[in-house]
Amino acid sequence: MNNVKLSESVYFVGAVDWNLRDFHGYTTPRGVTYNSYLIVDEKICLIDTVKEPFAQELLDRVSQIVDPAKIDYIITNHIEPDHSGALPAVMARAPQAKVLLTEHGRTGIIKHYQQNYDFQVIKEGDVLDLGRNKLQFVPVPMLHWPDSMICYLTGEQILFSNDVFGQHISTTKRFDDENDISEVMYEAEKYYANILQLFGKTVVKAIDRVKALPVKLVAPSHGIVWRTHIPEIIARYQDWGQGKTTGKVIIAYDTMWGSTELMARQILDGVAAAGATGKLYRMSTADRSEVVRDILEAGGLLIGSSTLNNGMLPNMGALLTYLKGLRPAGKIGAAFGAYGWGGGAHKAIEEMLTGAGIALEQPGVSLKWVPDDAELTKCFEFGRQFANKVLTRV
Repeated sequence: MNNVKLSESVYFVGAVDWNLRDFHGYTTPRGVTYNSYLIVDEKICLIDTVKEPFAQELLDRVSQIVDPAKIDYIITNHIEPDHSGALPAVMARAPQAKVLLTEHGRTGIIKHYQQNYDFQVIKEGDVLDLGRNKLQFVPVPMLHWPDSMICYLTGEQILFSNDVFGQHISTTKRFDDENDISEVMYEAEKYYANILQLFGKTVVKAIDRVKALPVKLVAPSHGIVWRTHIPEIIARYQDWGQGKTTGKVIIAYDTMWGSTELMARQILDGVAAAGATGKLYRMSTADRSEVVRDILEAGGLLIGSSTLNNGMLPNMGALLTYLKGLRPAGKIGAAFGAYGWGGGAHKAIEEMLTGAGIALEQPGVSLKWVPDDAELTKCFEFGRQFANKVLTRV
Protein backbone atom coordinates (compact mmCIF):
# COMPACT_ATOMS: atom_id res chain seq x y z
CA MET A 1 0.00 0.00 0.00
CA ASN A 2 1.07 3.58 -0.58
CA ASN A 3 1.92 4.73 2.92
CA VAL A 4 2.95 8.36 3.05
CA LYS A 5 5.76 9.50 5.32
CA LEU A 6 4.99 13.02 6.55
CA SER A 7 8.17 13.53 8.56
CA GLU A 8 11.02 11.54 10.07
CA SER A 9 8.73 9.78 12.57
CA VAL A 10 5.17 10.28 11.29
CA TYR A 11 3.17 8.40 8.66
CA PHE A 12 -0.30 8.94 7.23
CA VAL A 13 -2.20 5.66 7.69
CA GLY A 14 -5.76 6.91 7.19
CA ALA A 15 -8.35 6.23 4.50
CA VAL A 16 -9.78 8.20 1.58
CA ASP A 17 -13.52 7.82 1.03
CA TRP A 18 -13.85 8.90 -2.59
CA ASN A 19 -17.54 8.06 -2.88
CA LEU A 20 -19.17 9.67 0.16
CA ARG A 21 -21.49 12.49 -0.92
CA ASP A 22 -23.38 13.28 2.30
CA PHE A 23 -21.80 13.93 5.69
CA HIS A 24 -24.90 14.16 7.95
CA GLY A 25 -26.58 16.70 5.69
CA TYR A 26 -23.40 18.40 4.47
CA THR A 27 -22.77 17.57 0.82
CA THR A 28 -19.27 16.31 -0.01
CA PRO A 29 -18.89 16.33 -3.81
CA ARG A 30 -15.12 15.85 -3.48
CA GLY A 31 -15.40 12.99 -1.01
CA VAL A 32 -13.94 12.68 2.50
CA THR A 33 -10.79 11.47 4.23
CA TYR A 34 -10.50 9.89 7.66
CA ASN A 35 -7.00 10.86 8.74
CA SER A 36 -5.00 8.65 11.07
CA TYR A 37 -1.33 9.22 11.86
CA LEU A 38 1.28 6.76 13.13
CA ILE A 39 4.23 8.05 15.16
CA VAL A 40 7.17 5.66 15.15
CA ASP A 41 9.47 6.62 18.01
CA GLU A 42 10.86 4.69 20.96
CA LYS A 43 7.18 4.27 21.71
CA ILE A 44 4.62 3.66 18.94
CA CYS A 45 1.62 5.98 18.93
CA LEU A 46 -1.49 6.10 16.73
CA ILE A 47 -3.29 9.43 16.43
CA ASP A 48 -7.01 8.66 15.92
CA THR A 49 -8.43 5.83 13.84
CA VAL A 50 -10.86 5.85 10.89
CA LYS A 51 -14.50 5.19 10.13
CA GLU A 52 -15.33 1.54 10.90
CA PRO A 53 -15.72 0.28 7.26
CA PHE A 54 -12.08 1.29 6.64
CA ALA A 55 -10.66 -0.45 9.73
CA GLN A 56 -8.88 -3.18 7.77
CA GLU A 57 -7.31 -0.61 5.44
CA LEU A 58 -5.95 1.24 8.47
CA LEU A 59 -4.52 -1.97 9.94
CA ASP A 60 -2.99 -2.94 6.61
CA ARG A 61 -1.26 0.43 6.35
CA VAL A 62 0.05 0.20 9.91
CA SER A 63 1.21 -3.39 9.31
CA GLN A 64 3.48 -2.27 6.48
CA ILE A 65 5.33 -0.04 8.96
CA VAL A 66 5.10 -1.86 12.30
CA ASP A 67 3.24 -4.80 13.76
CA PRO A 68 -0.03 -3.32 15.17
CA ALA A 69 0.61 -5.37 18.31
CA LYS A 70 3.52 -3.02 19.03
CA ILE A 71 1.31 0.07 19.31
CA ASP A 72 1.83 1.51 22.80
CA TYR A 73 -0.61 4.43 22.71
CA ILE A 74 -3.77 5.37 20.81
CA ILE A 75 -4.74 9.04 20.99
CA THR A 76 -8.47 9.67 20.63
CA ASN A 77 -8.74 13.38 19.94
CA HIS A 78 -12.46 13.10 19.19
CA ILE A 79 -14.93 10.24 19.69
CA GLU A 80 -17.22 10.87 16.71
CA PRO A 81 -17.39 7.59 14.73
CA ASP A 82 -15.58 8.95 11.67
CA HIS A 83 -12.56 9.29 13.98
CA SER A 84 -13.03 6.41 16.42
CA GLY A 85 -15.04 3.82 14.50
CA ALA A 86 -12.03 1.51 13.96
CA LEU A 87 -10.90 1.68 17.59
CA PRO A 88 -12.36 -1.75 18.53
CA ALA A 89 -10.60 -3.38 15.55
CA VAL A 90 -7.28 -1.74 16.43
CA MET A 91 -7.60 -2.68 20.09
CA ALA A 92 -8.25 -6.28 19.09
CA ARG A 93 -4.81 -6.26 17.44
CA ALA A 94 -3.13 -4.16 20.16
CA PRO A 95 -4.93 -5.09 23.40
CA GLN A 96 -2.05 -3.80 25.53
CA ALA A 97 -2.28 -0.27 24.08
CA LYS A 98 -3.24 2.58 26.37
CA VAL A 99 -6.01 4.88 25.08
CA LEU A 100 -5.43 8.57 25.82
CA LEU A 101 -8.42 10.91 25.73
CA THR A 102 -10.33 13.47 27.77
CA GLU A 103 -12.76 12.53 30.52
CA HIS A 104 -15.70 13.27 28.20
CA GLY A 105 -13.95 11.14 25.61
CA ARG A 106 -13.60 8.21 28.01
CA THR A 107 -17.30 8.33 28.86
CA GLY A 108 -18.22 8.58 25.19
CA ILE A 109 -16.00 5.71 24.02
CA ILE A 110 -17.43 3.39 26.68
CA LYS A 111 -20.96 4.33 25.61
CA HIS A 112 -20.22 3.98 21.88
CA TYR A 113 -18.42 0.65 21.99
CA GLN A 114 -19.32 -0.89 25.38
CA GLN A 115 -15.63 -1.54 26.06
CA ASN A 116 -13.57 -0.44 29.05
CA TYR A 117 -10.07 -0.17 27.61
CA ASP A 118 -6.91 0.84 29.45
CA PHE A 119 -7.74 4.53 29.50
CA GLN A 120 -5.50 7.42 30.47
CA VAL A 121 -7.53 10.58 30.95
CA ILE A 122 -5.80 13.69 29.63
CA LYS A 123 -5.89 17.01 31.40
CA GLU A 124 -4.63 20.45 30.45
CA GLY A 125 -0.83 20.53 30.20
CA ASP A 126 -0.29 16.76 30.16
CA VAL A 127 2.72 15.52 28.17
CA LEU A 128 3.42 12.04 26.77
CA ASP A 129 7.10 11.10 26.34
CA LEU A 130 7.60 8.99 23.22
CA GLY A 131 11.42 9.10 23.20
CA ARG A 132 12.85 11.59 20.72
CA ASN A 133 9.55 13.45 20.69
CA LYS A 134 6.90 14.38 23.20
CA LEU A 135 3.18 14.91 22.71
CA GLN A 136 1.68 17.95 24.42
CA PHE A 137 -2.10 17.90 24.88
CA VAL A 138 -4.55 20.79 24.69
CA PRO A 139 -8.19 19.95 25.51
CA VAL A 140 -10.51 22.17 23.45
CA PRO A 141 -14.01 21.37 24.75
CA MET A 142 -16.83 22.29 22.36
CA LEU A 143 -14.56 22.49 19.37
CA HIS A 144 -16.77 20.94 18.29
CA TRP A 145 -17.78 18.29 20.87
CA PRO A 146 -17.18 18.32 24.65
CA ASP A 147 -14.50 15.63 24.30
CA SER A 148 -12.39 17.39 21.67
CA MET A 149 -8.66 17.92 22.09
CA ILE A 150 -5.62 18.66 19.94
CA CYS A 151 -2.02 17.60 20.43
CA TYR A 152 1.41 18.87 19.44
CA LEU A 153 4.45 16.74 18.64
CA THR A 154 7.64 18.42 19.80
CA GLY A 155 10.82 17.80 17.84
CA GLU A 156 8.86 17.10 14.64
CA GLN A 157 6.80 20.26 15.35
CA ILE A 158 3.51 18.82 14.08
CA LEU A 159 0.12 20.03 15.27
CA PHE A 160 -2.52 17.30 15.16
CA SER A 161 -5.45 19.68 15.00
CA ASN A 162 -8.43 17.33 15.07
CA ASP A 163 -11.36 18.91 13.15
CA VAL A 164 -9.77 22.37 13.14
CA PHE A 165 -8.29 23.31 9.71
CA GLY A 166 -10.01 20.30 8.10
CA GLN A 167 -11.61 19.98 4.68
CA HIS A 168 -13.70 17.32 2.96
CA ILE A 169 -11.65 16.58 -0.12
CA SER A 170 -10.32 13.34 -1.60
CA THR A 171 -6.90 13.35 -3.22
CA THR A 172 -3.91 11.07 -3.77
CA LYS A 173 -1.63 13.90 -2.62
CA ARG A 174 -1.40 14.51 1.11
CA PHE A 175 0.05 18.03 1.30
CA ASP A 176 -1.55 21.41 0.57
CA ASP A 177 1.12 22.48 -1.93
CA GLU A 178 0.67 19.28 -3.95
CA ASN A 179 -2.97 20.15 -4.67
CA ASP A 180 -4.94 22.97 -6.26
CA ILE A 181 -4.83 25.38 -3.31
CA SER A 182 -7.95 27.22 -4.48
CA GLU A 183 -9.93 23.96 -4.19
CA VAL A 184 -8.41 23.21 -0.80
CA MET A 185 -9.22 26.69 0.54
CA TYR A 186 -12.76 26.49 -0.87
CA GLU A 187 -13.35 23.22 0.94
CA ALA A 188 -11.71 24.55 4.12
CA GLU A 189 -14.14 27.47 4.10
CA LYS A 190 -17.11 25.20 3.47
CA TYR A 191 -15.96 22.90 6.27
CA TYR A 192 -15.64 25.76 8.75
CA ALA A 193 -19.01 27.24 7.74
CA ASN A 194 -20.92 23.98 8.18
CA ILE A 195 -19.04 22.30 11.04
CA LEU A 196 -17.29 24.90 13.20
CA GLN A 197 -19.09 28.20 12.59
CA LEU A 198 -21.14 27.94 15.78
CA PHE A 199 -17.94 27.71 17.82
CA GLY A 200 -16.20 30.84 16.52
CA LYS A 201 -15.21 32.19 19.93
CA THR A 202 -13.77 28.83 20.91
CA VAL A 203 -11.85 28.70 17.61
CA VAL A 204 -10.21 32.06 18.33
CA LYS A 205 -9.22 30.98 21.85
CA ALA A 206 -7.75 27.71 20.56
CA ILE A 207 -5.71 29.48 17.89
CA ASP A 208 -4.41 31.94 20.47
CA ARG A 209 -3.21 29.00 22.56
CA VAL A 210 -1.28 27.25 19.79
CA LYS A 211 -0.12 30.00 17.42
CA ALA A 212 3.00 30.66 19.50
CA LEU A 213 4.16 27.08 18.90
CA PRO A 214 6.72 26.48 16.14
CA VAL A 215 4.71 24.45 13.62
CA LYS A 216 6.10 22.78 10.51
CA LEU A 217 2.98 20.74 9.71
CA VAL A 218 -0.69 20.98 10.63
CA ALA A 219 -2.30 17.55 10.37
CA PRO A 220 -6.11 17.72 10.68
CA SER A 221 -8.52 14.80 10.94
CA HIS A 222 -9.97 15.42 7.49
CA GLY A 223 -8.39 16.49 4.22
CA ILE A 224 -4.84 17.48 3.33
CA VAL A 225 -1.90 18.23 5.65
CA TRP A 226 -0.84 21.88 5.75
CA ARG A 227 2.86 22.70 5.33
CA THR A 228 3.13 25.69 2.94
CA HIS A 229 -0.08 27.64 3.53
CA ILE A 230 -0.21 27.44 7.33
CA PRO A 231 -0.15 31.24 7.86
CA GLU A 232 -2.97 31.70 5.34
CA ILE A 233 -5.33 29.13 6.86
CA ILE A 234 -4.66 30.41 10.39
CA ALA A 235 -5.44 33.96 9.25
CA ARG A 236 -8.67 32.81 7.61
CA TYR A 237 -9.72 30.98 10.77
CA GLN A 238 -9.03 34.07 12.87
CA ASP A 239 -11.22 36.16 10.55
CA TRP A 240 -14.00 33.58 10.51
CA GLY A 241 -13.86 33.08 14.27
CA GLN A 242 -14.08 36.82 14.86
CA GLY A 243 -17.09 37.06 12.54
CA LYS A 244 -15.43 39.38 10.03
CA THR A 245 -17.57 39.99 6.98
CA THR A 246 -17.36 41.48 3.49
CA GLY A 247 -19.67 43.67 1.44
CA LYS A 248 -21.43 40.63 0.01
CA VAL A 249 -25.19 40.11 0.13
CA ILE A 250 -26.70 36.63 -0.19
CA ILE A 251 -30.29 36.42 -1.44
CA ALA A 252 -31.85 33.02 -0.76
CA TYR A 253 -35.45 32.39 -1.73
CA ASP A 254 -38.07 29.97 -2.98
CA THR A 255 -41.16 30.73 -5.00
CA MET A 256 -44.49 29.11 -5.92
CA TRP A 257 -45.73 30.92 -9.03
CA GLY A 258 -42.81 33.22 -9.75
CA SER A 259 -43.74 36.43 -7.94
CA THR A 260 -41.14 36.03 -5.19
CA GLU A 261 -38.55 35.24 -7.85
CA LEU A 262 -39.40 38.48 -9.70
CA MET A 263 -38.89 40.32 -6.42
CA ALA A 264 -35.59 38.54 -5.76
CA ARG A 265 -34.15 39.49 -9.13
CA GLN A 266 -35.10 43.14 -8.72
CA ILE A 267 -33.62 43.17 -5.22
CA LEU A 268 -30.42 41.67 -6.65
CA ASP A 269 -30.24 44.47 -9.21
CA GLY A 270 -30.59 47.00 -6.41
CA VAL A 271 -27.77 45.32 -4.46
CA ALA A 272 -25.54 45.47 -7.54
CA ALA A 273 -26.43 49.12 -8.19
CA ALA A 274 -25.17 49.97 -4.69
CA GLY A 275 -21.78 48.48 -5.55
CA ALA A 276 -22.10 45.38 -3.36
CA THR A 277 -21.48 41.81 -4.51
CA GLY A 278 -24.76 39.92 -4.73
CA LYS A 279 -25.40 36.18 -4.92
CA LEU A 280 -28.80 34.68 -5.71
CA TYR A 281 -29.91 31.17 -4.70
CA ARG A 282 -33.24 29.45 -5.21
CA MET A 283 -33.29 26.91 -2.41
CA SER A 284 -35.39 24.34 -4.24
CA THR A 285 -32.37 23.78 -6.52
CA ALA A 286 -29.41 25.11 -4.48
CA ASP A 287 -27.16 23.03 -2.23
CA ARG A 288 -27.75 24.22 1.34
CA SER A 289 -24.21 23.54 2.60
CA GLU A 290 -22.76 25.44 -0.38
CA VAL A 291 -25.05 28.39 0.34
CA VAL A 292 -23.95 28.38 3.97
CA ARG A 293 -20.32 28.51 2.81
CA ASP A 294 -21.18 31.66 0.85
CA ILE A 295 -23.05 33.13 3.81
CA LEU A 296 -20.01 32.75 6.09
CA GLU A 297 -18.23 35.92 4.92
CA ALA A 298 -21.32 37.81 3.72
CA GLY A 299 -22.35 40.94 5.57
CA GLY A 300 -26.01 40.66 4.62
CA LEU A 301 -28.63 37.96 4.16
CA LEU A 302 -31.99 38.44 2.47
CA ILE A 303 -34.49 35.59 2.79
CA GLY A 304 -37.54 35.40 0.54
CA SER A 305 -40.49 33.06 0.39
CA SER A 306 -43.99 32.78 -0.90
CA THR A 307 -46.54 32.07 1.82
CA LEU A 308 -47.74 28.49 2.14
CA ASN A 309 -50.19 27.43 4.85
CA ASN A 310 -49.60 30.70 6.72
CA GLY A 311 -45.87 30.12 6.79
CA MET A 312 -42.81 29.91 4.56
CA LEU A 313 -42.00 27.29 1.95
CA PRO A 314 -40.34 24.14 3.37
CA ASN A 315 -36.97 24.73 1.68
CA MET A 316 -36.67 28.10 3.38
CA GLY A 317 -37.63 26.65 6.74
CA ALA A 318 -34.88 24.05 6.34
CA LEU A 319 -32.25 26.70 5.56
CA LEU A 320 -33.25 28.91 8.47
CA THR A 321 -33.36 25.98 10.90
CA TYR A 322 -29.83 25.08 9.80
CA LEU A 323 -28.67 28.69 10.25
CA LYS A 324 -30.28 28.90 13.66
CA GLY A 325 -28.02 26.06 14.75
CA LEU A 326 -24.90 27.69 13.27
CA ARG A 327 -25.66 31.25 14.49
CA PRO A 328 -23.61 33.12 11.87
CA ALA A 329 -21.92 36.19 13.33
CA GLY A 330 -21.79 39.81 12.23
CA LYS A 331 -24.68 39.86 9.76
CA ILE A 332 -27.78 41.90 9.09
CA GLY A 333 -30.83 40.47 7.39
CA ALA A 334 -34.36 41.08 6.15
CA ALA A 335 -37.31 39.21 4.70
CA PHE A 336 -39.25 39.55 1.47
CA GLY A 337 -41.87 37.63 -0.48
CA ALA A 338 -45.26 37.50 -2.14
CA TYR A 339 -48.50 36.11 -0.75
CA GLY A 340 -52.01 35.46 -2.02
CA TRP A 341 -55.13 35.36 0.09
CA GLY A 342 -53.18 35.37 3.35
CA GLY A 343 -49.65 36.15 4.54
CA GLY A 344 -47.46 34.61 7.21
CA ALA A 345 -44.11 33.79 5.60
CA HIS A 346 -42.67 37.26 6.25
CA LYS A 347 -43.22 37.16 10.00
CA ALA A 348 -41.98 33.58 10.27
CA ILE A 349 -38.76 34.45 8.39
CA GLU A 350 -38.06 37.45 10.61
CA GLU A 351 -38.55 35.37 13.74
CA MET A 352 -36.12 32.73 12.54
CA LEU A 353 -33.54 35.28 11.41
CA THR A 354 -33.65 36.83 14.86
CA GLY A 355 -33.37 33.38 16.41
CA ALA A 356 -30.22 32.78 14.35
CA GLY A 357 -28.64 35.95 15.75
CA ILE A 358 -29.03 37.96 12.53
CA ALA A 359 -29.94 41.61 13.13
CA LEU A 360 -33.03 43.02 11.41
CA GLU A 361 -31.89 46.58 10.71
CA GLN A 362 -34.29 47.26 7.83
CA PRO A 363 -37.99 46.46 7.36
CA GLY A 364 -38.61 43.80 4.75
CA VAL A 365 -40.85 44.02 1.73
CA SER A 366 -44.00 41.98 1.17
CA LEU A 367 -46.62 42.21 -1.57
CA LYS A 368 -49.81 40.54 -2.71
CA TRP A 369 -50.08 38.38 -5.79
CA VAL A 370 -47.98 39.57 -8.77
CA PRO A 371 -45.75 42.67 -8.44
CA ASP A 372 -46.57 45.62 -10.67
CA ASP A 373 -43.98 48.09 -11.98
CA ALA A 374 -44.17 50.31 -8.91
CA GLU A 375 -43.68 47.35 -6.60
CA LEU A 376 -40.72 46.10 -8.62
CA THR A 377 -39.16 49.55 -8.29
CA LYS A 378 -39.76 49.31 -4.54
CA CYS A 379 -37.91 45.97 -4.53
CA PHE A 380 -34.98 47.52 -6.39
CA GLU A 381 -34.75 50.35 -3.84
CA PHE A 382 -35.05 47.88 -1.00
CA GLY A 383 -32.03 45.96 -2.33
CA ARG A 384 -30.01 49.12 -2.90
CA GLN A 385 -30.70 50.48 0.58
CA PHE A 386 -29.92 47.16 2.23
CA ALA A 387 -26.65 46.84 0.34
CA ASN A 388 -25.62 50.35 1.37
CA LYS A 389 -26.12 49.38 5.01
CA VAL A 390 -23.97 46.29 4.52
CA LEU A 391 -21.21 48.31 2.86
CA THR A 392 -21.11 50.85 5.69
CA ARG A 393 -20.40 48.00 8.13
CA VAL A 394 -17.36 46.62 6.31
